[in-house]
Amino acid sequence: MPRARYSRWDGTQQLDDQTGEDVLRSLMDELVEHGDADQALRRLMQRGFTDGSGRQVAGLRELLERVRRRRAELSRSAFSQMTSALSNASPQDLARAREMLSELNRMIERNEAGQDVQQDFERFMGRYGDMVPGNPKNLEELVDAIKQQLAAARALLESLSAEQRAKLAELSEALLQGDELFRSELERLASNLGPGTSAAWPGQDSAFGLSLGVGPASEVVGQLGDLGQLEQMLAGAPSPGALAEVDIDRARELLGAEDARSLDALGKLARKLREAGLVEQKEGRMRLTPRGLRRIGDQALADLYTRLSPYRFGQHPVGRPGIGHERSGETKPYEWGDPFHLSIERTVRNALGRRGPGTPVELSPADFEVERSEALARSSTVIMLDLSLSMPMRGNFVAAKKMTMALHALITGRFPSDYLGIVGFSRYARPIAVRELPEVSWDYDWGTNIQHGLELSRQLLAPQRGTKQVIMVTDGEPTAYWPKGASEPVFGYPPTLETIQATLSEVGRCTREGIRINIFALDATGYLRRFVEQLTQLNRGKAFFTTPDSLGDYVLSDFLESRHLSRHKGRRPA
Repeated sequence: MPRARYSRWDGTQQLDDQTGEDVLRSLMDELVEHGDADQALRRLMQRGFTDGSGRQVAGLRELLERVRRRRAELSRSAFSQMTSALSNASPQDLARAREMLSELNRMIERNEAGQDVQQDFERFMGRYGDMVPGNPKNLEELVDAIKQQLAAARALLESLSAEQRAKLAELSEALLQGDELFRSELERLASNLGPGTSAAWPGQDSAFGLSLGVGPASEVVGQLGDLGQLEQMLAGAPSPGALAEVDIDRARELLGAEDARSLDALGKLARKLREAGLVEQKEGRMRLTPRGLRRIGDQALADLYTRLSPYRFGQHPVGRPGIGHERSGETKPYEWGDPFHLSIERTVRNALGRRGPGTPVELSPADFEVERSEALARSSTVIMLDLSLSMPMRGNFVAAKKMTMALHALITGRFPSDYLGIVGFSRYARPIAVRELPEVSWDYDWGTNIQHGLELSRQLLAPQRGTKQVIMVTDGEPTAYWPKGASEPVFGYPPTLETIQATLSEVGRCTREGIRINIFALDATGYLRRFVEQLTQLNRGKAFFTTPDSLGDYVLSDFLESRHLSRHKGRRPA
């Protein structure tokens, strides 16, 4: 039997309630706007977020500032301690430090000569253990600790002002005046510690050597060294997963429980996304998986449903999903996308026919047989998404792209037999595959080529069947078109007569092919309003003048209403 052990809460335990889904929701707007999962996670880590329990997780900027403040505080403390130690050191303190250095040098040299120095090390620690950093178990660990202390001392001295360094040098020179033996032992230690040590040696002021024996600053110097390493990691983390290498226990000692919790949470973000199957690592960068794409669409759709009135068009969440289709009495083998109206009798019969009589009856997907139904009339839709530079500049792009992803989630989830195409347009238009949608961002270009967008939409809808419509989202009037036979589009602002005529000619072609154009206009200017009036008069589609906050509501409601009306116009066998 599994067992659980309980203990009293002391404030340090980590309650890991932030799931991969929670992380993805925190990333959503950033990811939708810029289309880069790797960069979106970096930005989230920089600014921080609120976790699943409602607690604030500090971002890298805030943590970096706290580390720097803590280093400044400790530097002032270390300077005060070292100046006090240098000022108050007695001849006996200096003599003991000199003896310690001399014995340390002899032990290192004997070890280099191949002699066993473990007993020497134990005697050394018995006499001078209070003067060396850490709690080393052998000479190798002692040497490593001293090298780290040297590097930390160098970092400390470099962090001090010129006046502070000059003060330490002055006190050191006064204390060591005439004591050439102490200086000699320091130089001997630098040589014994090996190549590269001189680069970390604090300098002629001998402040480090003194801090080993005559002052309490060695512990502070060690903390400063660890804070320096943490500062470098926070300032230049090479990837969103790099913080997973931080020693959280040491961070708790240096910064406190809250900041350590934030570091731990930031370090786990990338791992949680990967474990949930929402992102994958490709070519050194994180990218959304198909599952991640679906979840973003589902979240966008859920947000829209939440904002819609529960009774608007009869669309609201229910505890148990309804049927949605009328049964015809016939059955068919199950295919992906079919409503799962399982015929128990036919399914069990198929399993028995495949495996023979007996119990238990083992089912496989090949046995599934579902009841045929009369489905709603098929709808074919192309979303025309404005990618011109004015969309992000006016704050319209995120809402428009989120609406596109929500509509994709709605259609694939509730109307799997429907067709959905996506066309992005700015100076020119281009089809966008659904798998590319998460990474779509705006074009750094001027121009709103509605004519080319409608032309590509019409071509995408040509082989489709059922009700055909274009949902166009834009904040600009036509300012570009692609003349027949030309190698590139023509741009003109304000809109030229040629651009308007070319665009309306394409509207006419769509109308003759039975394609309804519904336009959702954001921040409509006088030019855009006049064009929308011309378009709707010619095509008999709908026009909505809306804002980013209500765009998704309008598009979702209109789409569901059109599907509701299609159901009552006629049905066809599935």
